[in-house]
Amino acid sequence: MEAGLTMTQDTSHLVALQTRLSHERARLASAKTAKERELRAVWAAQAEKELASELRFLGMSDTAPVDIDDDDLLAALLE
Repeated sequence: MEAGLTMTQDTSHLVALQTRLSHERARLASAKTAKERELRAVWAAQAEKELASELRFLGMSDTAPVDIDDDDLLAALLE
C-alpha cells in the first residue's frame, strides 16, 4: 500500500449481521406459538449482541444520532 493511502473498512460482515437481525426479528414477529416466540426472542437477542460487538469492533458504536435542532447544528458547524 502506498504511503498516504488509507484502507477502507470492510463492512460486509456488519451488513450480514444487520440482515440476520432483520430476519430474526421478522421470524419472531411471525412466530405462531409461545414456545417459538420464546426461542426466537433468544435468537434475536443473540443477533443484537453480535451486531453491537461488531459495531464496537469497527469503532462505530458511538454513532447514535444526536438530538439537535437545525439552528444549533448550523451554529456548531460555523464555529
